Parts: sequence; C-alpha cells; structure tokens
Amino acid sequence: MDNHEVEILIVDDSVDDAELAIRALRKHHLTSKLIHLTDGVEALDFLYGTGRFSERNIDIKPKVIFLDLKMPRLSGLQVLEKIKADPNLRSIPIVILTSSAEDPDVKKSYALGANSYIVKPVEFENFAKTISDLGLYWVVINKG
Repeated sequence: MDNHEVEILIVDDSVDDAELAIRALRKHHLTSKLIHLTDGVEALDFLYGTGRFSERNIDIKPKVIFLDLKMPRLSGLQVLEKIKADPNLRSIPIVILTSSAEDPDVKKSYALGANSYIVKPVEFENFAKTISDLGLYWVVINKG
C-alpha cells in the first residue's frame, strides 16, 4: 500500500483488534487507504516521516487516527499529547479506541484534545458496527 494516501491510521498493539477493525472497514470499502501500526513510536515515526517512514510525504495527513491507549514503548496518551501539541498535526482528528472505561483515562484523553473516546465493544458484531460507523463518519461524512 502507498502510505502517502493514508486516510485511516489504526494504532493498536492488538493485532486481533486491528484485524477486526480492518474487516469491518473493508465492508464499506474504507481499507484501501488504511495503515495499521502497533505502537506509539511507530505512529510518531509515520506522522513525522522518520524511521522506516523517512520517504513519506508528511504534508499528507491521515483523515483520522484510531488510537489505543495501552501500548508498549509509548502509550496512546503520550502519542495524543505529542500530536495535539504540534501545530502541524493537531488538526488530525483522534478517536481513542480502547478497552479502558476508566474515568481518569477518559478525562485525560479529552483534556489532551481527543475528538472522541470509544470503549471497544466485546462482542464482534458490536465491535464491527462501531468501527464501520466510525470509519464512515470520519472519512466520508465529516468535512475537515
């Protein structure tokens, strides 16, 4: 895939959750411009065009980032804070998509600038519908 045209960036260390999300988005043909990264360091490398993404045109931003909170190396909250503090990146919508329903995580995410906070549904059908609804909203319906 050409990572120059990414519309949806999924940052989640759970390959299973990411695969479920990709399958749900595939039903609505929203996967041709999608990339899955497994931790916050990779996400920042992608956005800043460093590391294995050094050839990427950083002027082309994703339309939305689905960001998990609990990840190795760099947490979702740390990634969120870095993105929203950067004038060149802060306009990218970030949807926290996590298994954590803990009140401090929700409050901290919104305080750092998250656009939405979604707790991953446990049942596959609910998870798939939630992801496809999010993808349709942020890529097709939302104008940004």
